[in-house]
Amino acid sequence: MSKQKISPPEHFKLDDDAFDGYKPEILKGITDFIKPYSRSLWISLFLMIIGSTVPVIGPFLIQFALDEGVAKNNPRNLTIAVTIYSIAAIAQWVATYIRLNIMSKAGQSVIYDIRAKLFSHIQNLSMSFFSHYSVGRLISRVINDVSVLRMFVTWAILAVVRNLLTIVGVVVAMFIMDYKLSLITFSVLPLIAIATFIFRKYIQNIYRKVRAGISWVNSTLAENINGVKVIQAFSRQQKNFDNFSEKVNKYHLENNLHSAKVVSVFFPTIDIIGTIAISLVIWATANKWFEIELTTGVLAAFIIYIDRFFRPIQDLSRRFDQFQSSMIGGERILELLNTKADIEDTPDAYELPKIKGDVEFDQVDFHYDDDPNSTVLNDISINIKAGMTVALVGETGAGKTTMIKLLSRFYDTTSGTVKIDGHDVKKVTQNSLRSQMGVVLQEPFLFGGSVLENIQFGRLDATKEEIYQAAKAVGAHEFITNLKNGYDTSVEEGGALLSVGQRQLISFARALLANPRILILDEATSSVDTQTEIVIQDALKTLLKNRTSFVIAHRLSTIVNSDQIFVMDKGRIVEQGTHKEMLANKGIYFNLYKIGFQDQLSE
Repeated sequence: MSKQKISPPEHFKLDDDAFDGYKPEILKGITDFIKPYSRSLWISLFLMIIGSTVPVIGPFLIQFALDEGVAKNNPRNLTIAVTIYSIAAIAQWVATYIRLNIMSKAGQSVIYDIRAKLFSHIQNLSMSFFSHYSVGRLISRVINDVSVLRMFVTWAILAVVRNLLTIVGVVVAMFIMDYKLSLITFSVLPLIAIATFIFRKYIQNIYRKVRAGISWVNSTLAENINGVKVIQAFSRQQKNFDNFSEKVNKYHLENNLHSAKVVSVFFPTIDIIGTIAISLVIWATANKWFEIELTTGVLAAFIIYIDRFFRPIQDLSRRFDQFQSSMIGGERILELLNTKADIEDTPDAYELPKIKGDVEFDQVDFHYDDDPNSTVLNDISINIKAGMTVALVGETGAGKTTMIKLLSRFYDTTSGTVKIDGHDVKKVTQNSLRSQMGVVLQEPFLFGGSVLENIQFGRLDATKEEIYQAAKAVGAHEFITNLKNGYDTSVEEGGALLSVGQRQLISFARALLANPRILILDEATSSVDTQTEIVIQDALKTLLKNRTSFVIAHRLSTIVNSDQIFVMDKGRIVEQGTHKEMLANKGIYFNLYKIGFQDQLSE
């Protein structure tokens, strides 16, 4: 049976296999992060030059000690050689110690800057970005790819310079000592060039697959952790484990093993070529090729020089390994940083002044950019006065949530305008717009931390007393005080220790504390039981009071008291009015109400 080839999903291959060799713009993008720490680099470079002198002068001192000290039985020359060698070695140790400390600090600072910029950039990307970019891939960028760059910045850059300085110094010293043996030594360089070319050809493609594999691992892991309740509910643990083990993890393992196999062939090959060079030198000396006659000191020094010539070549090959990974990681990081938000403030955007809450949709059309033939909203025109409560009802895909996204400017209209107090939302800054709006979702999200911190998220400068009052106003105070540590109780990530109703009440308190002029309730009561809904209905009376509110709901109790109800169908508003008015008209709303409101109006 033939071995089945494992491949990651198409989006990982497109994302991670796009790299094709060295790209100047990637290296420039990486060096832009390093520029603020160029002083540290220059100091390290100076210290490296000091440290690089020892590999060059060491064999000279050994040759001097053997020929002028040991061979001539001259203790003074021997002492001079040993003393200078020892001082040089100590100087190299001191220079290396200081350099490593400087570069470690600079490297960590660069990584701090990159991660901070990535975090900030990700938070400001548009909602459409997150619909096709998985959490696991983002984690891979911020953690794995940045870690690869840390190795490159901290060690690889100056190591390349050190190796080049060492090679140049050794070559010069070898030619000064004996140019004939130098030419014999360098006759093996074509073999190194061939080996490096073959290595580069194979390793480049493998590293692309390694980076794709780690993204796949991270994405699958994040998905399975987020969906662990569903996995356990359907007893899918073994199936998901088999998929992770036999496909995801195995793909990453196989490519890492392949990488290790190629590296394990290349580096011994360089060793063999170095050994061939030494053998040629010894053979040429023994057989007096080109009339070569050497002292013991010169031959010993030359053999050491050969070793010190090939050692940095080996290290450069390892750095090429790091360079390849860094270029791939750098490309992925820069690709993410260069991803522009679909929704950006215009150059002349202004701060939205404190609003009353009048909302107008004026002949609004909308379709997603990737599907221009699919109209989501069509000719929406409505006027909402400040303080009104508006309910949006309709079947799934009718366009209710899209209207809310346009109002919050998570998307821009294809045509027409959305205005708040007469201000086009496209012309004001997003921060000034959204800071005056509050949102309560069907699945409220709580951050890791205490109950108090999650409520305070709505307004960070709020006092404890204001937080308590907001919780009391929405009926959350009682259950919070009954928790183990009251308001200081940790809710864990996502509010895992609380019920859906409790999380919802906390989100109501958070929204009330923020005191938004426009409030959006997106299926805010659909996931709670009837008893909890009674408490939430009382909370809603407080929450909706004196503010413009948009309610998307499929429970009649949530929308029956709305000032206006808009029934949507296929992107259009097909009916509008109060609950009583539309029941009297006996249209679509009446039919939905009659056959079972909750079943028909699910979002």
